[in-house]
Amino acid sequence: MTTAHSSIDRAEVAKFQAMAEEWWDPAGKFKPLHMLNPLRLEYIVTQIAAEFSRDRSSLRPLEGLRLLDIGCGGGLVAEPMARLGAQVTGADAAEENIAVARLHAEQSGLQIDYRATTAESLLAEGGGFDVVLALEIVEHVADPADFIATCAQLLRPGGVLIASTVNRTPQSFAAAIVGAEWIMRWLPRGTHDWRRFIRPDELAAMFETAGAKVVDRAGMVFNPLGFRWSLSPRDLAVNYLMTGIRR
Repeated sequence: MTTAHSSIDRAEVAKFQAMAEEWWDPAGKFKPLHMLNPLRLEYIVTQIAAEFSRDRSSLRPLEGLRLLDIGCGGGLVAEPMARLGAQVTGADAAEENIAVARLHAEQSGLQIDYRATTAESLLAEGGGFDVVLALEIVEHVADPADFIATCAQLLRPGGVLIASTVNRTPQSFAAAIVGAEWIMRWLPRGTHDWRRFIRPDELAAMFETAGAKVVDRAGMVFNPLGFRWSLSPRDLAVNYLMTGIRR
């Protein structure tokens, strides 16, 4: 089921609403995201700093930038972005996620504008963000191309769009579904649908069609022996990130 004129897929939203209370439990159902988060943050800050000529060694390199985290969940990325100086808006279609995010931000002493809303509703309000993050959400929306187009329109010219998702390959089926859901049981069965995964060239085409020039792509590779994640400019077989600049 989908909502008219919206990127929201209600069945996908329901999956994450059911897990909302576990967002900040590093050993809970969002354990994979907690493990992945330092790598995502490193990539995001590097890309933003390069585009806006910011000093990475500064305590608040994102000072003054308007940043939207769409599909923010419980705030795992929104909070670090706020600590680094960004003016953060976190949006999620699941009200339970926003309730958890607001409470945690309050307990952490952070000012974040959390909203239970959609990308389309935010665009109707005007947009104008310097940075839009769409992390681990593209494979869960009703129409990925329309969603990416909306994200690009939410940016001011020269703004940065960063998305992360899962490639549609045999390796991703083995890692994201068989490994993460069936064997390790990090996520409930059915969290992901392999048919909805998106190949890098497909995502790049969505970026370009939306008016966002692709400037970088990188794979996030999990090493089961060292039990850690690393970035790879070549291995995009499973998880990957992509950066585009709105023309």
